[in-house]
Amino acid sequence: MRISSPSFDDGGWIPVEHSIDGGESLVPLEFDAVPTAAASLALVVHDPDVPRDRRPDGNFDHWVVWNIPAGQRRMSGTDSGQAGVVGITSRGTNTWIGPAPPPGDGPHRYYFTLYALDTGLDLPPSAGRAELERAVEDHVLAKAVLMGRYQRD
Repeated sequence: MRISSPSFDDGGWIPVEHSIDGGESLVPLEFDAVPTAAASLALVVHDPDVPRDRRPDGNFDHWVVWNIPAGQRRMSGTDSGQAGVVGITSRGTNTWIGPAPPPGDGPHRYYFTLYALDTGLDLPPSAGRAELERAVEDHVLAKAVLMGRYQRD
């Protein structure tokens, strides 16, 4: 299974339009080679490079989505067919949060992790990344990761 974006290559720089500096438009994503046995997909976007004085665990969850139809092959801010349950981010909202590292902090990494699951998930919209990761534990058929970077001067 693969996850990619037409906006940047794996390990590349996330364009400013997807960040807090440029309007926070959703990063367009494409999914390939999803297992035929998948019942649903789940997606987590997180930054593990947050300064410890801001977040003791060093993580910030930018997007948490589950029960994406297994046949869906793309997600973007313009897709009317987008589906899934959007969970809670580290900001406490149920929406995409664009990259926003502290100015001068150097590049942060943003991991877009896609899970193909053998089931749908029964989680409330108040669930976050930790709850999602516990729920998928015994249901992952495949996993794919895309990493992008962003830095503010």
